[in-house]
Amino acid sequence: MNRDIMGLIVKREDGSEIVNYDDPQFPSYIFEGWVKPKVTWERVPHFHEDVEICTVTRGKMAYSVNGKTVMLEEGDTIFINSNQIHYSMAIENETCRYIIFIAHPGILNASVAVEMQAIRPIIDNKDLPYLRFRDIDEMTEEMARLMHTLLPIRHCAFEITKQFYQIWDLVIKRSEIIGALGPEEAPDARMQTFKNMMHFISDNYQRTLTLEEIAASANISKSLCNLLFRQYVGESPINYLMHLRARKVAEYLRASSLSMTQIASLSGFSGVSYMRETFKKCFGSTPRDYRKNWREIARTAQNE
Repeated sequence: MNRDIMGLIVKREDGSEIVNYDDPQFPSYIFEGWVKPKVTWERVPHFHEDVEICTVTRGKMAYSVNGKTVMLEEGDTIFINSNQIHYSMAIENETCRYIIFIAHPGILNASVAVEMQAIRPIIDNKDLPYLRFRDIDEMTEEMARLMHTLLPIRHCAFEITKQFYQIWDLVIKRSEIIGALGPEEAPDARMQTFKNMMHFISDNYQRTLTLEEIAASANISKSLCNLLFRQYVGESPINYLMHLRARKVAEYLRASSLSMTQIASLSGFSGVSYMRETFKKCFGSTPRDYRKNWREIARTAQNE
């Protein structure tokens, strides 16, 4: 795994995440992480073909899945289906710890029969964006146990595959209990429209963008554009753009020695002062302090 991006979210231009798999030859990522308000990996809307499973081990947090906020407490687990727009959120001023497992469902495709009978009914089901395992019952406790036992085997593809089958069995059983398994339906056109606008913003964030241009990129009205952004990410298109630019600033601060003026220009800001103001509003520190703290973290990691 690349330590420089371990625990962070790196996206393609279309908004899909480039998952930093533990082994490039096996599509699985297992990580024991944490989140608190204003860290750069909080509130980053993205999607991927992989399913994402997160178990809270201490504190409280939340996920936004297709615009719906799902609260999680210690011991709870959330399963996020393939290609859903989601992001994690801190609760109040609390630091929350969790175990996350991101894996491509293709790991389970032992045969076409298995794929059609057990995998596709889940990942192709638009009525199943997520499952929450909460409260104290045998299924919730078993899911948390399986998630904890993934950490020691994160580099063993065979052991991960065995555990993934057990986790998937719980996903199927919980889906059956809530009546979510049914005939396949067409994908949500609104979600695809929103993904197209995410792609447009990611491809053009370095220049001045207006609400009119963002809406026109998907051939919809400004009002519908605003509505879709509020629905899926809980903020306006322009705020989403500013947050994206601030994350780009963070990437340049971590990965380069460029001056603040150069970074502002590359990130789409009209000047250093505006970049500083926006970055501090998003992440709670100035760009210079962020770069200094990140370099200290990197030095500590290299000495471990």
